[in-house]
Amino acid sequence: MDILHRLRNRSEPSPETAGGTAPHGDEAPATAPRPADVGSSIEDSRPVPVTRTSVAWAGVWAAALVSIAFIVFMLQNTTLTQVSFLGLHGTLPLAVAMLIAMVSGILLTLVLGTARITQLRRLARPRRRHNR
Repeated sequence: MDILHRLRNRSEPSPETAGGTAPHGDEAPATAPRPADVGSSIEDSRPVPVTRTSVAWAGVWAAALVSIAFIVFMLQNTTLTQVSFLGLHGTLPLAVAMLIAMVSGILLTLVLGTARITQLRRLARPRRRHNR
């Protein structure tokens, strides 16, 4: 709120900041230094730091938007679909079949990623001990 007040005062000085006199005719108002301008510091010009909380907040918003889009997708794709996989046959809504495929892909990626990370950690462990 304070920054909005300062910006508004810079474009049109109020009678309080102009020495108590309103402009008359062609006279330029005498501008006295305002406390907000005198107190300006480097802190005002520094960008706001990115914190873990702000990243988490953005992540929650992104997840909420993706979830809403996913719910809309599921509601629009309720037609029954014939599915056959490894000798199993069944009928289920298209959205549910795609959900099962997506979750299966995510789980497969997690398993393979975990195996690779474990492999890299085992390879890096002797190097860390040797470099100490």
